[in-house]
Amino acid sequence: MSPRRSSLPDLLLRARDELLAAVVPPACASCGHVLARAHQLLCDRCRAELPWLGPARCGCCGLPRPCGPPCPARDAAFSAAWAPLAYDGTARRLVAALKFGGALPVAQLMAAQIAAGAPRELLRDVVLVPVPLHPARRRARGFDQAGRIAGALADRSGLPLVRCLRRGGPATRQLGASRATRRASGRLAITVADAVPPRVLLVDDVHTTGATFDACARALRGAGAAEVAAVAYARALRR
Repeated sequence: MSPRRSSLPDLLLRARDELLAAVVPPACASCGHVLARAHQLLCDRCRAELPWLGPARCGCCGLPRPCGPPCPARDAAFSAAWAPLAYDGTARRLVAALKFGGALPVAQLMAAQIAAGAPRELLRDVVLVPVPLHPARRRARGFDQAGRIAGALADRSGLPLVRCLRRGGPATRQLGASRATRRASGRLAITVADAVPPRVLLVDDVHTTGATFDACARALRGAGAAEVAAVAYARALRR
């Protein structure tokens, strides 16, 4: 199992953030307003407007009940899915701040909110596995957002982390694509590149259709994993 290591791009991004914090007033990661306290990431208004999901939700797909019929995860290779927030408002802006703005401290906030709210059984006796980012996107972005969230969650929970999945296929954006498009042949080319733990908790920033989680879970189970569940920071709600 491969140990976690800080890459040069990660270190450079962290140094950039520390330098900016020293010379530029801290701003809310969601709305951009100047913060009263430097250690904050969100202003009081954005924190109050976080779109928390309630407890009445499907344990399989993570959507508020009723999720169907039929449940969108009825044929999925993962056994359970959970996220603390709906992919809307403040949560949506935080995902964008991390993924496209390089606001790396946001990953710590996301991990803290996942760790604080996740069902205890979801975080028991599992190994964290981040959903892999396409190599071309990682090179362009300089970091892997799911890996950052998973790393922060590992630090908080004490759970082990293994980066055993690789992603191939075209380097096209998944966010906003339909379930059918995401499942199209060759679009989600997930392979296993290391030893697979028996019980896995996949980690990603957004759970949209479940196609990516399903592709990862199928690869893991095909390589010997007995159980695969999934957690994300935000869950897209069907309209």
